[in-house]
Amino acid sequence: MESPLRIERHGSVLEIVLDRPKANAIDAATSRLMGETFREFRDDDALRVATLTGAGEKFFCAGWDLNAASAGERPDSDYGIGGWGGAIELPNLNKPIICAINGICVGGGIEAALAADIILAADHAYFSLPEINIGVVPDIAVVALPRRIPRHVALEFMLTGRRMEALEALRWGLVNEVLPLNELMPRARQLAALLADGPPLVFAAIKDIMRRTEGMPEHLALQQGRALASTQKCYNSEDQREGARSFVERRKPVWKGA
Repeated sequence: MESPLRIERHGSVLEIVLDRPKANAIDAATSRLMGETFREFRDDDALRVATLTGAGEKFFCAGWDLNAASAGERPDSDYGIGGWGGAIELPNLNKPIICAINGICVGGGIEAALAADIILAADHAYFSLPEINIGVVPDIAVVALPRRIPRHVALEFMLTGRRMEALEALRWGLVNEVLPLNELMPRARQLAALLADGPPLVFAAIKDIMRRTEGMPEHLALQQGRALASTQKCYNSEDQREGARSFVERRKPVWKGA
């Protein structure tokens, strides 16, 4: 059996393509493989950015594989170290992830995409959370979606199971950009190259602070954020000194992640 993932390394960028015809649906085994892939990405110091997209032009991901569900796979199956889709529950994943939505993105497809820091969408893509029709709680979306778009919009979207076109998703902030399909991956690669050239310790601290302080009162969040090991590592790093030196010397910094 062919792997449901196509994985390529381009320098410090890892490209992951979900490739499970016909609809790129995810079963437990695929989710576990995605988790292993994102764990390897997290732990490989040579990799700085990951991109995730779907194969083909019609589907990014149709969510949970209902063929597996009808054969007995449960909604609370073992989805691997990173939880559903491999990344959203993976501890200490402090590297940037870009998701390129190349087509229909429904159910667990949205939940997999919500693990990304930047989401791009093709202009023909649309989104839906139809779990109400199969009696499943979209638990990841319930938690993560109101953190990305207004609460009342997220709630209405989940309760009705309606369709959201790409431009509406852009308006609410679910996606960062909407592009023609032929420009989608070139833009994702452009952003990935930009981030891969940036300061990895700063990016790690930004993600860590955001994740650990979400929902805290501002003064507590500031105290907690400054005290985190990732922040202190950044403050005490050679990269921090390199940043100051390169500014004074009017040259491009050379980031070493140390």
